[in-house]
Amino acid sequence: MKQYIQAFIDYLRLEKGASENTVKAYGRDLKSFRLFLAGLYGERAAFCVGDIRLNDIRLFVAELYRKNSKATIARKLASIRSFFRYMHKKGVLESNVSELISNPKQSIPLPKALTVDEVFALVEAPQGDKPIELRDRAILELLYSSGIRVGELEGLDIDDIDTSQGVVRVLGKGRKDRIAPVGDKALSVLETYLLSGRDKLQRNGRIKSRALFLNRNGGRLTKRSIERLVKRYSRGKGLIKDATPHSLRHSFATHLLDGGADLRSIQELLGHSSLSTTQRYTNVSVDKLLEVYDKTHPRAKEKV
Repeated sequence: MKQYIQAFIDYLRLEKGASENTVKAYGRDLKSFRLFLAGLYGERAAFCVGDIRLNDIRLFVAELYRKNSKATIARKLASIRSFFRYMHKKGVLESNVSELISNPKQSIPLPKALTVDEVFALVEAPQGDKPIELRDRAILELLYSSGIRVGELEGLDIDDIDTSQGVVRVLGKGRKDRIAPVGDKALSVLETYLLSGRDKLQRNGRIKSRALFLNRNGGRLTKRSIERLVKRYSRGKGLIKDATPHSLRHSFATHLLDGGADLRSIQELLGHSSLSTTQRYTNVSVDKLLEVYDKTHPRAKEKV
């Protein structure tokens, strides 16, 4: 079974373009399933994927209920289903028994969105003209203005920003490129950072980095550092204490929806294949997305 799992992992990484975090999660889930089966049939047994029965998966799920949350169980089941679909597609399995297992019922908590006033207070929290302050202000403005993920922001290079068009090119999940709009206010703050902040941070580094956002040593700012600075500024202003980059992303979508944007446009802007696990959407042209953005984002055309 090990070789089949490895083939599936290679498929996820090389053909599907899954992120490394996703690949590792699938690997961990399938390893725990394999070890469970080894416990049932013996570690040395040459256990064949084709011999796995529906009851084996049910016993595994029952074991998971002892120490895992419903969300964790659902994720592990999703990994197993994906693995079985791959095995069925490759002809290793005649049928996919994993599809007969239902997910545990669970309530999905809604993410917290900040109000427009709270967002404005947060993004304007960094004051002063020091390089770090200019950088932090630009990060906060860009997160809310574009709605991009913190991991996408971490990977941005200078060339990914097109100030003349008011867009940023990001590499999203599945290594798919997309274009995200950037409002006038964020563009203005970004230009100030590029002119008066980034070069000073760059001088501290031994290697000239193409990263858009730099740390104190001139290297690429990490996702963890971005998360910390969002939390620091939100707490400093007495705002929502658990504000995160995702809070700004969710606020971006919520405020567009409140402003009259349609769900399909928001899905496109966020880079989602869906807003739920089942909903699908149709493509919307870039021109249409920019029009929707300009009409509905609170900081899209703010005077500076």
